[in-house]
Amino acid sequence: MALGTNGYLLKEERLGEILPALTYLRFNISAADPVRYAYIMGCKEEYFYKVCDSIKKCVTIKKDQGLSVTLGLQMVLMPDFKDQIIPIAKLGKELGVDYVVIKHCSDDEKGTLGVDYSKYEELSGLLKEAEALSGENCLIKAKWSKILSNGRRRYSSCYGPPFIMQFSGSGLVAPCGMLFNKKYKKYHIGNIVDTPFKEIWKSERYWDVLNLIASDEFYARTMCGTLCLQHKVNEFLWDLKHKDATLKEMQVAPAHVNFV
Repeated sequence: MALGTNGYLLKEERLGEILPALTYLRFNISAADPVRYAYIMGCKEEYFYKVCDSIKKCVTIKKDQGLSVTLGLQMVLMPDFKDQIIPIAKLGKELGVDYVVIKHCSDDEKGTLGVDYSKYEELSGLLKEAEALSGENCLIKAKWSKILSNGRRRYSSCYGPPFIMQFSGSGLVAPCGMLFNKKYKKYHIGNIVDTPFKEIWKSERYWDVLNLIASDEFYARTMCGTLCLQHKVNEFLWDLKHKDATLKEMQVAPAHVNFV
């Protein structure tokens, strides 16, 4: 089990219960300056301090209890936020987290956010500078394969969700986070508030939805957002199904293998 959160609503008195149950806890924080944080995250400046305090407490609990949970920060980078690349890397080291990952910004199928993927290339220098700040206890890493992809996908069907299912904070189960909105209700599978996931997984509805998005009736290049969580899974599964890709035996399993 893993959790991604903006951190603001985490109850500090529950952290001692939450952290031992997780493989990793990732804080989505796209700026290291209170003013820029408020602008980018769409909230009040004081929220920045509350989130940083929660991160510090997580780091302390992990050390005190000797936990294996991985703590990290994630910056969702739009080209206009380039001024925060180096500061966010430094903030991660200052707070004591295990890693800082800098990733692209996914847009929806209509391009509502207006992300210009061609502008990521010119940020390569800054991203390499940030990665160079990595230390023994904190890895700084950019998601290069997606950042430099120009927002394109080579697969047309979605095969990934059976391998990496997503739940909304409301309990909603859907193929991916981009489909949580009620306007995508035709792809909603169930809700763990009402039904145990094991029952949802065994239901006809589960496979009706997953078979639909893996079929010719669903065209992933135009009917869903860009560079989603399942993007890399889909690339491999597409090549495995339609090309000559082979599944190689791992000599050493990577960290968090169940989330790869």
